[in-house]
Amino acid sequence: MQDDKNDNSSKGAKHVSDDTFRKEVLKSKIPVLVDFWAPWCGPCKALAPFIDKMAREYRGKVKVVKLNTDQNPMMARRYQIQSIPTLIMFDGGQPIERRTGGNPRVIRDMIEEALLGR
Repeated sequence: MQDDKNDNSSKGAKHVSDDTFRKEVLKSKIPVLVDFWAPWCGPCKALAPFIDKMAREYRGKVKVVKLNTDQNPMMARRYQIQSIPTLIMFDGGQPIERRTGGNPRVIRDMIEEALLGR
């Protein structure tokens, strides 16, 4: 099982929880891409290296975080996550774009569009 307490952003996306979501996502000064995932989800596992790559590539411009929906059901319910992976881009504490599935090109476009909108 993956350690969801991993805060070493130099290795990729930071893991957030129901308890840290407000501070890390809603109060962020920069856009935040949240990857809602679960350990049993095959497409989520396949997408993980790309999500980590985006976290490294856009560090300082866009925060990329992961939320395990099995361990953090409150945020999954709040944002009506019914299928995973689901990615939601937040800016100014508000969700501005949402996508389900793991298409890397679409994910990169979400990030670029969030940066253009600033």
